[in-house]
Amino acid sequence: MTLLALLFNIALGVGSLAWGYAQIGLLPFARWMIFLGAAWLLAIWRRWRWFGHVVLGVLFLAAALGLWILDLPPGWMLSGAIGGVLAFDLSGCLHRLRFAASDEERRAVERRHLARMALLTLLGLGLASWMMQIKSQFNREWVMFLALAGMLALVQLVPWFRR
Repeated sequence: MTLLALLFNIALGVGSLAWGYAQIGLLPFARWMIFLGAAWLLAIWRRWRWFGHVVLGVLFLAAALGLWILDLPPGWMLSGAIGGVLAFDLSGCLHRLRFAASDEERRAVERRHLARMALLTLLGLGLASWMMQIKSQFNREWVMFLALAGMLALVQLVPWFRR
């Protein structure tokens, strides 16, 4: 379950930044963001834990550049940064879960951690939506993004409630 959330948050972070930069015509930069996400997936597969630190720094720099210098929509930049932080945290959690004593302990730790992450994601996307509303940039694309993120969250929550 943590691996699925990790993959979703990598896509959230990298995809949001790529979409925000593609909207203003910086397609090469958007392609580099997508390439960075693919490299991060490779690094997780190869267990290169150091790579997450590098990607997190790059995602924060890209989000800050988009927010403060290029005046891009804050929703895409904030969701990119949020996705990067959550993916970074989940990769560390995935590493720590390998050392759990039992499957029951592992599931309990995983469930609590994912619940906290879901709450932080909800708060972060709420803040991003509020910023989009303030800047009058709340548009159809953002609504579709929120709907997709909500559906993916529900897909993860339904199995939890069934257990």
